Amino acid sequence: MAAEGADDDKGTGDKETGASGGAEGAATAGSPDAVAAATAAGPGGGETVRVDSWIWSVRLVKTRSMGATACRGGHVRVNGERVKPAYAVRVGDEVRLRNAGRERVVVVKRVIRKRVGPSVAVECFVDNSPPPPPREAVAPAGIRDRGAGRPTKRDRRELERLRGSSHPPAGPESS
Repeated sequence: MAAEGADDDKGTGDKETGASGGAEGAATAGSPDAVAAATAAGPGGGETVRVDSWIWSVRLVKTRSMGATACRGGHVRVNGERVKPAYAVRVGDEVRLRNAGRERVVVVKRVIRKRVGPSVAVECFVDNSPPPPPREAVAPAGIRDRGAGRPTKRDRRELERLRGSSHPPAGPESS
């Protein structure tokens, strides 16, 4: 585990109480373990981190390849400019990401290279995103009770009316 290795190297591990960093010492936001994990995931002295790797590391996208695809598609902007996947991010940069129909606006607080847990990832950026649009309260259309059997013609027409189907009603043509 990277966090344990980082604690051992720095000598900040909890030797007196015997905490091993396992389930009892899980990293939470603001805890020394979380800070150590983020520091261990960061680049070495003077190294930079690619923007596609960073947005994946802080869990803004699900995979790194999705981050690279978003960059190539023009969905990622750093300080107002469209960037390629290999663009180097620095602390203080504003990253705008359009993903899943929503725009995320984050300011880089800490540069990390490896993917970390969600509680640690939240500490690596400041989220200035607008709130997500409210979900519309849509009545579930077309849910029938289990065992109710096959819908009748009347039931089917009612379901189509609820779903907003544009099919004209079937019936004899009057000429």
